[in-house]
Amino acid sequence: MRRSVYDDDHEAFRGSVREFLRREVLPHTEEHARAHGFGRDLWRAAGKQGLLGLEVPEEHGGAAAGDYRFNAVLVEELAAVNLALASSLSIHFDVVAGYLAGLTTPEQQARWLPGIASGESVAAIAMTEPSGGSDLAALRTSAVREGDGWRINGSKTFITNGYSADLILVAARTTPDAGARGISLFVVEATREGFSRGRRLDKVGMPEADTAELVFDDVLVPAQNLVGTLDQGFRQMMVNLPRERIGAAVANLAHARAILDETLVYVKDREAFGQPIGSFQHSKFLLADLVTRAEVTQAYVDRCVIAHAEGDLTAVDAAKAKWWTADVQGQILDACLQLHGGYGYMNEYRVARAWKDARVTRIWAGSNEIMKEIIGRDLGL
Repeated sequence: MRRSVYDDDHEAFRGSVREFLRREVLPHTEEHARAHGFGRDLWRAAGKQGLLGLEVPEEHGGAAAGDYRFNAVLVEELAAVNLALASSLSIHFDVVAGYLAGLTTPEQQARWLPGIASGESVAAIAMTEPSGGSDLAALRTSAVREGDGWRINGSKTFITNGYSADLILVAARTTPDAGARGISLFVVEATREGFSRGRRLDKVGMPEADTAELVFDDVLVPAQNLVGTLDQGFRQMMVNLPRERIGAAVANLAHARAILDETLVYVKDREAFGQPIGSFQHSKFLLADLVTRAEVTQAYVDRCVIAHAEGDLTAVDAAKAKWWTADVQGQILDACLQLHGGYGYMNEYRVARAWKDARVTRIWAGSNEIMKEIIGRDLGL
């Protein structure tokens, strides 16, 4: 079924993204995996190409696209090549840039946004803590007033871009014992005394994504590093989390669809018992199911993309898109691996790496169980 979410400008942008990936990413796939990260040359190249400034005003070096569909196109193309690439770059150009463009003062924007648009400053967002997981209201990292600034103490974990980030958007408790009402957001520059990175985390999949623990040991930041309104950080996160979740949904489906398309080619070429394995009835029925599942899911995700572009996407609908696409992604990739037989379990095959990479999508950006809790509450349950 032909998709109608994008127009000619979006498709022209897609073409430029594909050319960038062909030139700057695909020749270095194994290098990125060995390095457990994407080098600064790639970040700067992405900035030069204009891929990192979609949320950044023109006066700070961005494109100020003003249309979330461009973000979605970029995420689709990144995820089709490498889920870790989509995660790392989208945290930077979509999630953190979205917070900073929407919540900061002109002075703060002038300080932080040019580096984000150019790729000179890699950004991360630090919400999750070792003891809290998806329970953001229970975070323990604290920020205490000291003179004209704030003294931050605590730790964060599972932070994408954490090992290389120059700017970290940190959620910290500014009013003790106030629950969700006592949390604020701060930008912490990695050069601040007392900031350190723990170990680079050894994950099941996505070796290219540098994921780390972060430690804040009496880190002093000026008052000008407070982002948005004091004690309103939790509300600000709740407003912005649908953006992260629809971005995850877009990536989940694009990633799965790329491997499904490759598997369709594989089953036509690979033979067993004297015929292509795709010609067996089981394979036909399975692939018919997977393609239908992907296309029906795509229709819902596209509608969510439009809703977000128009400012109408609800937290509940974003939760539905996030958990459903993560489940569908897992179903598709598990079946595709099975159709590859023994070769599907070999790391040299993209389906094997994709299968490992995708497992985390049912956990991050709020676990699927938390997404169902959000939906259930909306049902009055």
